[in-house]
Amino acid sequence: LKQVFNKDKTFRPKRKFEPGTQRFELHKRAQASLNSGVDLKAAVQLPSGEDQNDWVAVHVVDFFNRINLIYGTICEFCTERTCPVMSGGPKYEYRWQDDFKYKKPTALPAPQYMNLLMDWIEVQINNEDIFPTSVGKCKE
Repeated sequence: LKQVFNKDKTFRPKRKFEPGTQRFELHKRAQASLNSGVDLKAAVQLPSGEDQNDWVAVHVVDFFNRINLIYGTICEFCTERTCPVMSGGPKYEYRWQDDFKYKKPTALPAPQYMNLLMDWIEVQINNEDIFPTSVGKCKE
């Protein structure tokens, strides 16, 4: 499970948004609202006139890093022996399917499931077709 928390692999550096671009302005607005103690519901609301895809993309890497930190607080207690099933309580079991190695939903121990999940998310974040790094200039 240590590979899940290898900061060179799973903790994505914050992207440097080019000053003057729309993403730079969105990032500044998001950081200001998150650090000001405002209502979180208001902080994540799409600003008027902004593209929803750009707004979501600005927050994905930070969200990924925060989830890693939260999971990091419990990972030493969740081993293949102590967490043999990835579940959401007694009624829900999560199974992994990726259409490559796991072609059918497969029950896995929680640490193995989390490792596959974090690797999958990282591939999505690094996919330029999903999260392009170059965007247009900020609207003025």
